[in-house]
Parts: sequence; structure tokens; C-alpha cells
Amino acid sequence: MGVTGFRGRVVALTVLVATVVVAVLVALSHVLLSRVTDADSIDLARTRAEAAAANVTVSGGRVVLTESDNEALDTVTWVYADGHLVDGIVPGNVLDRVQALTGTGRARTATVDNSLLYAQPIPVEGHHVVVVVRVDLTPYETSEQRSLALSLILGGLSILLAGVVAYVVVRRALRVVHDMAVLADDWGDHEPGRRFDLGIPRDEFGELGRTLDRLLDRVDNALADERRLTDEIAHELRTPLTVLRGEAQLAQLSDQNLAPTAVLNEVDRLNSAITTILRAARTRIDSGTRCDLRAAARQAIAGRSVELAVPADIDVAVAAELVVAVLSPLLENGLRHASSRVWVTARVQPQGVAVDVLDDGPGFDAAQVDRVFEAGVTAGRGHGLGLAVVRRLATSAGVGVRAIADGHGRVEVTFPAPAVTT
Repeated sequence: MGVTGFRGRVVALTVLVATVVVAVLVALSHVLLSRVTDADSIDLARTRAEAAAANVTVSGGRVVLTESDNEALDTVTWVYADGHLVDGIVPGNVLDRVQALTGTGRARTATVDNSLLYAQPIPVEGHHVVVVVRVDLTPYETSEQRSLALSLILGGLSILLAGVVAYVVVRRALRVVHDMAVLADDWGDHEPGRRFDLGIPRDEFGELGRTLDRLLDRVDNALADERRLTDEIAHELRTPLTVLRGEAQLAQLSDQNLAPTAVLNEVDRLNSAITTILRAARTRIDSGTRCDLRAAARQAIAGRSVELAVPADIDVAVAAELVVAVLSPLLENGLRHASSRVWVTARVQPQGVAVDVLDDGPGFDAAQVDRVFEAGVTAGRGHGLGLAVVRRLATSAGVGVRAIADGHGRVEVTFPAPAVTT
């Protein structure tokens, strides 16, 4: 219904524009034709008057005409001298108008019963001579009417043709969009990885296809990110559950009680993982715009043996929950690999606020530094959600995170700085 309505509106608009254009052109052509026919009729009358004037002579003090070879002109050409008719036969229906025209001293025209009357003075010494001719306007009016009718017919055909062409063109153009929609629906059910691949755009529909391809790529990437996030969470949560199950089975087989320390450690790991997941979800839904970095870092440390070397009065443009969710797993990772010391520093850079989580352990292998954020890559037993989910959480909030191989453990997190207000 939507496509049909759009097609109908385009065709209706095309017909309306074509109608206006044709109406204007017909009106202009009719006006121009009327002026041309008026000019032609006056030229014919002037020619007749000049032909009659050539026959006017003065003989014996009287104005006379030499003999004319065409006696039919007597009914359409009349010569008046000093107010008296000296040649021609004036019909009664135009007699009054003809006599009125003879009193003028300049060329004049008048219209009577589809006839054009043209009066032209003739310079004759001592006499007032006027030649009056009549031109039948019926052929000219008939020509104008035929031309108008033909223009209307051609205009109507043009409007009809414009409507048909618009309908065909719009239908063919929208068929491309319709086919693209059908293909997209079919791909979504059977081949979600397919694309239109229309190549270099040659028109607006090519640009639409390219835009849809990019949109589908972004949707596909987003879905892939969510699947990877689910895999990473499942991987991290499976480890403490497996340990708990093993401890329980061992106790069952040996008829002993579960070791409280092992159970509590794994429960703490599960609680840390679930807490981090919830913080990440809340951060995505109710994200803040500003927080004190030092206060958020203290909350992330939460009693751990970590030195805090973050200057006061440094704000970052994220919520405190996000800072805690990102830094907590990094601190756990540093404490697990440190020899004796873990500390946190911060510095303001042009691109944001860089926070370093450092430890005096062996650090990252330079050959593996780009893979430490992948799921399952670890140098020992994992805690929390691991570095993989840290990067996922940071990326979703526009926070940069990277591991640096400099001989000791170092992970750099770059938070966006708040906008400067004036």
C-alpha cells in the first residue's frame, strides 16, 4: 500500500505539472497565433489599399480611378474623395462604419461582422481621398480555432503520455527497491551474510544499496560482538562452577566435607563475575557523564593491597560504575601476577585521561601482547571476567584499553575527558 501510494503520488504530481505546462504553452501559442493572424489581415488590407491608391488620379479637377482589371474588388474596396464615394459598392451593413472611417486623416481599422475595415488616406493635392478596404476574417478565425483544437488535443496526449511514462519509470525504479527488500528479508532468514554488492553507485538506488550493505555489516558485527561477549562470559563463569562441582564430587567420593576455603574462593569468583556483569549492564543503560577518578579508583581497589597514585581533582566523562567495572578485573589480574607490588597512576593527555594499572611481575610477552584480551588466553587461573570482557566493556563505552610489554605488567586505560565548559 505504501509503495502504491507513493507511486500514485508521483504520477499525480507529474500529471499536474504536465497539465500546468501544457495549459501555459497552449495559452501562449493561442495569443501568439492571434497576433500573427491580426498582423496578416492588416497586411492584406494595407496591400489592397495601396493597390487601389495606385489607380487614383485627378482628371478635370475631379478624383477618378483608372479602370481595374478585377471588378470583384469593387465589393471590398471603396474610394472616397471629399466625402463622396467615387468607386466601389458599399454593402448596407457596413455603410455607416465605412463613412465614419472616411473622415479620418490617418490610417484606422475597425471590425464589423467578422470583417476587418481598413481606411488609409491618399495624398492628393487639393482633395481629401481615403481608400477603405474590407478583409474577411472568417478564414483567420477558422485557422485559430483549428490550431487551438489541435493544441488542446496534442496537449492532452502529452499529459497522458507524461502520466504513462511516469508510471512506468516509477514502477520500474521502485521495483528495484521492492526486490532489494524481498532479498533482504530472505537473506535474514537463510543467508544473513549476503549483501547486495551493487558495485560503484551509479544512481540513488546504488547509493541506497551501498548504505544498506554498510548497515547490514554493522548489524552483523554487533551480533558477532554479542555472541563473542556471551562466549567470553560463559567461559569465565564455567571455571568456578567446574571447580565447585569437582570439589563437591571429590567430597562425595571421599565421604568428607567440602573444603570451606576452596568453596568460598570460587563463590567469590562467581560473585565478582556476576557483579561485574550487572555493573556493565547498568552502565550501558544508565551511564553517567562525569565522575571523580580518584574516588572511583578507591572504590575499585576496595581494600586490596594496591597503591593509589592518582592526583586529586581529575574527572573523567564516564560513570563511576564503569571505572570500577573496568579497573577491578585489571587489579585482580595484577595482584595475581605481581611479585610484591601493584599500583595505579593517572595522567592527563590530549586524547583523554590515561590510567595505568602496573605490577612488578614478569609482564606481557611482546609477541602475545595483542592477544591477551582474547577469550581463553591467560597465564594462569582467571579471576572475574578477564581481560577479554574488560576490553568489550571499555569499547562499548568509548574507553580505550591496551596492554604494554615493557618488562613489567602494565595495562593502560584511556577514559574520555569531560568537555570544557566556558
